[in-house]
Amino acid sequence: MLTTKSSARLADLDAVRSDSLLKLIALANADSRPNKIDVGVGVYRDGQGNTPVMRAVKAAEKKLWETQDSKSYLGSKGDIAYADLLRPIVLGEHSGDERIVGVQTPGGCGALRLAIQLIARANPAARVFVGMPTWPNHVPITVGCGLEIVEYPYYDRDARRIRFDEMMAAIEGASAGDVILLHGCCHNPTGADLDADQWREVTRVIVERDLLPLVDIAYQGLGRGLDEDAAGLRGILDACDEVLVAQSCDKNFSVYRDRVGCLFIKTASREASDIAMGHVLQIAREMWSMPPDHGAAVVRTVLQDPALTADWRAELDEMRDRILRIRDKLADADPRLEYIRNQMGMFSMLPLTPEQVLQLRERDAIYMADSGRFNILGMADDAIDRFVAAVAGVIGG
Repeated sequence: MLTTKSSARLADLDAVRSDSLLKLIALANADSRPNKIDVGVGVYRDGQGNTPVMRAVKAAEKKLWETQDSKSYLGSKGDIAYADLLRPIVLGEHSGDERIVGVQTPGGCGALRLAIQLIARANPAARVFVGMPTWPNHVPITVGCGLEIVEYPYYDRDARRIRFDEMMAAIEGASAGDVILLHGCCHNPTGADLDADQWREVTRVIVERDLLPLVDIAYQGLGRGLDEDAAGLRGILDACDEVLVAQSCDKNFSVYRDRVGCLFIKTASREASDIAMGHVLQIAREMWSMPPDHGAAVVRTVLQDPALTADWRAELDEMRDRILRIRDKLADADPRLEYIRNQMGMFSMLPLTPEQVLQLRERDAIYMADSGRFNILGMADDAIDRFVAAVAGVIGG
């Protein structure tokens, strides 16, 4: 038998540090207790604790089944009509700006990877300013693309407030060409969003310091509304010649497993934007060649049909109303949870230690991240009182 020898072998690889949220999902799935509450996984759940397929999505899938006559390749750009139909939803009054180009991606994660890899090509010395805490994949994606991370304080979990003065001091120290990564709305993991005045201040510093904004908008429509949730992004588009937008339909169309996203690029001219898109498509070709079609085709089908679009918007309103009702219910249940009422989206953070989180897991079958981040919609309506009682029990006082 022939064997090969190498100074660097696969068997010599160091173990990878496991993703804490993925590990948490596995632990929750393995727990057989019937009263289990999983507020760690970030999916929308209805009053019965289910993650339903939206009505318009189901109708669009039926329509596709009836009319789609081929599964042939679409090309590296994926579904072009899909990206075009998202423009007015995401970009609003900027949807007609020919300097902004868009491309389908495998989820918001794919859009982020393309955006940061593009930045690394254009300016390998760029530093990426990231507010802490943030979505757990922001840092690995950035580091994986070879860029330096600069962490700045964003949220004080114990004081339950945005650390805005400290945030501003940090980004005012950024240099021209550096990148600032911003959550467009429904901040994950804290639920604490910048208000209109704070968005204006951040935008002012971006312009003055000649920074490149990268806006991750993954939960549009689940905070205040589709247009309201994009207001900060659109203010940045008003003020800046160069902007990158990583968008996701996974949440607001509830198509999580289909991985449906889009990257929008704005530069000072259409020619420059087209050149940037050429680089993006080359990067995409090297990673996934062509994005998966089904989810984007479903979203496109919904947005091409006025009746389906209206029903999607109506159900999105229903989802947002449920989020607000659950926030009110949690806040009403215990005065120490009052801060949850005025936050946005699916997530919030509890002032718990990792030991208290473990206690909830072992004693009460309640699963959440060690940071205290939890999905307020991760439980059925009839589990909310038990959840609040258990949390109150470990907080004490």
